[in-house]
Amino acid sequence: MAISKDNYKKIINELQPNNVTLVAVSKIQPVTAINELYEMGHRDFGENYVQELVEKKDKLPGDIRWHFIGHLQTNKVKYLASFVHLIQGVDSLKLLQEINKQAKKSNRLIHVLLQVHIAQEETKFGFDENELTELLNKIETLELNAVSIDGLMGMATFTDDIEKVRREFQYLKNIFNNNASFQTKNRHLQTLSMGMSDDFKIAIEEGSTMVRIGSLIFGKRKYS
Repeated sequence: MAISKDNYKKIINELQPNNVTLVAVSKIQPVTAINELYEMGHRDFGENYVQELVEKKDKLPGDIRWHFIGHLQTNKVKYLASFVHLIQGVDSLKLLQEINKQAKKSNRLIHVLLQVHIAQEETKFGFDENELTELLNKIETLELNAVSIDGLMGMATFTDDIEKVRREFQYLKNIFNNNASFQTKNRHLQTLSMGMSDDFKIAIEEGSTMVRIGSLIFGKRKYS
């Protein structure tokens, strides 16, 4: 499967003026396609499945920055702890504590984003606003010295209603702004990850600093 180099270049041109990081979502994609994008200079790749990521990691260059963007189970953290660049979907204190535990075992500081539930869909994971605020306010008392909370992540409702998507992104941006000014050792919110292939342009307009794009670059996924 060949990547769309033209689409990739167009996306990069749209992101650069706003200093937005592109995470190329490579789940279900072959190593050859990832390597093709790597050869174009891209380094940030996102995967949803732990086993698939571990298998790919050993077949690709060591300077790739791997982002885990799927729903992560606590019993799978140990497989990622030694190499993952950023865990984007931290949706519970229990998961955060397990990441801290495994980071210590690997003698690493693991960077994470807290996932906020902004969509009107029950299938999405994440903290609500009150839960997030409560966690951030007590983070220094939890002795999570091996994790760094670098920002927030959220997914908008999958809908053709553009204004609904925009309102959800605005809501997340407002939560981010309300919490970003207070910085501590383990809490320094600088990254706001929102926006995917269908809505990344709206996300950028609403303040996203990181987008997760797959199908526009790799084409529609074919699940076997």
